[in-house]
Amino acid sequence: MSPRKNRLAVSLSLALSGCAALMAAPQALAQDAPAASETPQQKAASLDTIVVTAQSREQELQDVPIALQVLDEQMLDDVAAEDLSDIDSFVPGLVVNGVQPTQPSIKLRGIETDDFGIGTDPAVGIFVDGVYGGRGGGVLLPFIDVERIEVLKGPQGTLFGRNTAAGAISLITRRPQQDHVEARAKLRIGNYGKQYAEAMWNIPTGDNSAFRLNALINHSDGWVQDGATGADLGGENTWATRAAWQVRMGDNTTAYLSWDHESLDQNGRVTTGIVPLPPAPARPPAPANPRDYFDPRDASTFSDAETSAEWRTFDGVSLIVDHSFAWGNLTSTTSWRQYDSLNQVEEDGTNRADLYIDSTNTEGNESFYQEFKFGGSNASVDWVAGVSYFKEDAEQTSEVNTNTDTVDNIVRNLGIAPTPDGSLYGFFTQVAQSFGIPVSLLGHSWNERFQNTLGTTAYAAFGDVIWHATDKLNVTVGLRYTRDEKEFSWLNNPRTAPGLDASLDALEALGFFDAVGVPKEMFIFDIAFIDPPAVANKGVTNSARKSWSDFSPRFVVDYHFSDKGMVFASLAKGYKAGGYNALQIGPSFDNEDVWNFEGGIKQSFANRFAYNASLFYYNYDNRQSVRLIDPDPTNPNDIPRFVIDTGDLEAWGVDFDARWQVTDAFGFDVQAEWIDSTYKKYTTPEGVNLDGQPTGEPNLSASLGANYVFHLGDNGGDLRLSARHAYRAKRRCNDGSELQGDCSVSAALDLGEAQERTDLRVGWTSARGHWGWAVYGNNVFDNRYVTGLNTYGKDVLGVVGAMVSEPRTYGLEITVKY
Repeated sequence: MSPRKNRLAVSLSLALSGCAALMAAPQALAQDAPAASETPQQKAASLDTIVVTAQSREQELQDVPIALQVLDEQMLDDVAAEDLSDIDSFVPGLVVNGVQPTQPSIKLRGIETDDFGIGTDPAVGIFVDGVYGGRGGGVLLPFIDVERIEVLKGPQGTLFGRNTAAGAISLITRRPQQDHVEARAKLRIGNYGKQYAEAMWNIPTGDNSAFRLNALINHSDGWVQDGATGADLGGENTWATRAAWQVRMGDNTTAYLSWDHESLDQNGRVTTGIVPLPPAPARPPAPANPRDYFDPRDASTFSDAETSAEWRTFDGVSLIVDHSFAWGNLTSTTSWRQYDSLNQVEEDGTNRADLYIDSTNTEGNESFYQEFKFGGSNASVDWVAGVSYFKEDAEQTSEVNTNTDTVDNIVRNLGIAPTPDGSLYGFFTQVAQSFGIPVSLLGHSWNERFQNTLGTTAYAAFGDVIWHATDKLNVTVGLRYTRDEKEFSWLNNPRTAPGLDASLDALEALGFFDAVGVPKEMFIFDIAFIDPPAVANKGVTNSARKSWSDFSPRFVVDYHFSDKGMVFASLAKGYKAGGYNALQIGPSFDNEDVWNFEGGIKQSFANRFAYNASLFYYNYDNRQSVRLIDPDPTNPNDIPRFVIDTGDLEAWGVDFDARWQVTDAFGFDVQAEWIDSTYKKYTTPEGVNLDGQPTGEPNLSASLGANYVFHLGDNGGDLRLSARHAYRAKRRCNDGSELQGDCSVSAALDLGEAQERTDLRVGWTSARGHWGWAVYGNNVFDNRYVTGLNTYGKDVLGVVGAMVSEPRTYGLEITVKY
């Protein structure tokens, strides 16, 4: 048994032991459980009142003048959600690419930061209990004891601060409860070797304090096997824990201390080659022709990566202190977060050593956040004000790993070697061996790397006031000032190939280069980072320092035309700090600004039906991106490289959602977003003008859900059936889509096609809520889609890899609660 699986088996045994202990708990403990006797059937009698904190205040959802979708614990259970990437299909306008947890991308209303480097910040802010999650490598963490998720669409600069140009996702966890003991354990087993277990224990530690401990483990073998070896590729392997302690100090003060830890250690992202390969040692044509691509869903996957790994260790500590004064409240939030991660993935999608190439991203990140927030209310105003400080230190190494056989093929394809067969290392290896010199320049490892460091300091002051002009009319005015200061560095050393260098030194000592009339320096070069600034600064550390400031206002008017209905109009600005291209020395980004105009209506009827609708328009200036572009065909020495890619865009659209409790047993909900997103001013790095053309964002995304509860008698418990379906329309292509590699690049691949997903669940809960089981199926119709292409080797090696979405998964859950 492998060390990973052995650890998993031990952890599962501990979790099951915990379940057994819970089953043997005293009956008195069970009687202390809150509302355990209230059945789901009784709870379903009317729509639940949803309380949110989207405006830094506790308010009912229907009273908040923001386009806002809330996902509660029941919905997360319905789709067996384990992190944010499992719920995006059911939030129209939200796209979370979680194939690589250490390098996720998050898009909201068509806005995202398309860059994995530490030089730029995300456009969607992730918050856990009000604490900013920071950089992307540390935000896609497992759900642990999540009570609800609030997805705020549109810029949230005033309320949530920097890096919320597209919106904010706020995760609210359950706090320790001091009035009762509570415990829960869940075991989930499914196909593809799925083994998931989580447990929670809440215990009072005194009259005024309580402790809450959560732990989970998650493992799967992966749904792809190597076509040659049969080995599992991909899969999951992580464990995480959360400990929280809350204490009430007197009548006015509460302190909440929490610690989160995660350890992820699994295989890297899976890539399937989609270019037909001739028998070795023949090379595929380069550049690869998209007309030759085949569908990866119908092909075997091959990998010869010595290491395909993704790991991360994460720790976060937060202290939230609330104190009540006669005039209002003070909340102090202090947070420290730290993670280290590595992500190494094969790019070529083959098992041929002479075509091998992989990329590795290594990060270390430490951040500190402090916020003081004041708030109060009276008959006339409801106000919030505060200041914050954020400090981040990060380092990143971006690597390309290959070998001299592959480099020789690149040299051949580029036609830059002055030899009869076009090779370099292969040709002169034959020459040396013809002289009886037992030295080979082939078969040696090759590494190139870019190293970056980042130091960020951000200060902010903010205020938001709701003026109750009349008993029906409210006027909100808010403003946040932010200052970001960044110091960034680049270091790109010459390539590292110790075996090759040793062979070259041996040939030099024998006078080989003088004999054949070529300089040794002809064999020493870089292939990955060869843009002019990199070539001119090999081995030299370059630094830059810059600061950005911003005022982010917010204006809202809402009118309550009835006790259960309101209309609103708002103007808000979102802001994302400037930054740097981590893989190109020198260039920097300016601020991103998003102005959003929105008008909407919210209304509910008889506590059975509620709907929200809004019409929005936004103007997005200086969208930041770093993109891999193909070589310049007029430059025979050019190779793929990462460049700064900025532009301006605009969009308008409609958001709609509704909940309907049709009967006491049957509930229904629907969500939809229609958006028209186009470029205002944008020319691609290849020189294609896309002004006025679609950005690629689909027009429509929607989801709907339904559930029915069968009450099986006073002692029979409840049987709950749920179904959810999500739809995302086809990407809207433009003149640069083929160059960008994200839309219909070949007849065999309908890249960007419309996507659908259906999840089903049947679950039973005992009458007192102590026991439960469920069977679930995700993507039950087995819809699979090509989600992206790896084109790093397209022009220089003639190879292209593709990623494919997950197939149907299903499993069984057992839950114990006391």
